[in-house]
Amino acid sequence: MAQTDLSVDWVERFAGLARLEPEIKQTLLSRSAIVDVPKDTMIFGPDRSPENMLFLLDGTVRVQQVSETGHEIVLYRIHAGESCVLTTACLLAYEDYAAEGISETVVKAAAVPRDVFDDLVARSKSFRDFVFAAFSKRITDLFRMIDEVAFQRLDVRLADRLIDLSEGADKVATTHQKLSVELGTAREVISRQLQEYQRRGWIAQGRGSITMTNRAALEQLAGHVG
Repeated sequence: MAQTDLSVDWVERFAGLARLEPEIKQTLLSRSAIVDVPKDTMIFGPDRSPENMLFLLDGTVRVQQVSETGHEIVLYRIHAGESCVLTTACLLAYEDYAAEGISETVVKAAAVPRDVFDDLVARSKSFRDFVFAAFSKRITDLFRMIDEVAFQRLDVRLADRLIDLSEGADKVATTHQKLSVELGTAREVISRQLQEYQRRGWIAQGRGSITMTNRAALEQLAGHVG
């Protein structure tokens, strides 16, 4: 990860941090560094210990779990204005990472060293409140994901994920393999379900892309409309 000079008051880009006491803000600014990460870089991985708390300023990081057999599932994504709950947990528990974080785009983040994080958690209630509020929200999201994997039909989950990945467009740049990782299932299962969507006239498949030809039907299946 390449470091650049602090050119902006990055703390103001995080609602919880913007409410910190001036002294705490200044500590964050003076003791942190802005880092630039190229696309498709492993930012952290299993058996590594976190050295910094990262606050994402630009870009997207995908956090995924990989089993001993190579099976993958996406746990969540970190977007601009968010921090990583897994890093928070590892810093608080002095544990190594059990999952990996991959930059899906070029990423810019503020890196706060472990000793600064520990110090601020110990002496600033407002900083602790920010850390645990973000932690609680993400844990809730993870439980929701577990519930979906365990109990929700795959066709519903796939429709929901296509809509989410599309970001408002009709064309999604993805593959059957990538979708299988997103949903924690086999590529063959995804392929069969996409073929069924295509048979119904809901999607058209291309090389490395899926086009939603009947977005309304997918949204209804996913429960996005009444």
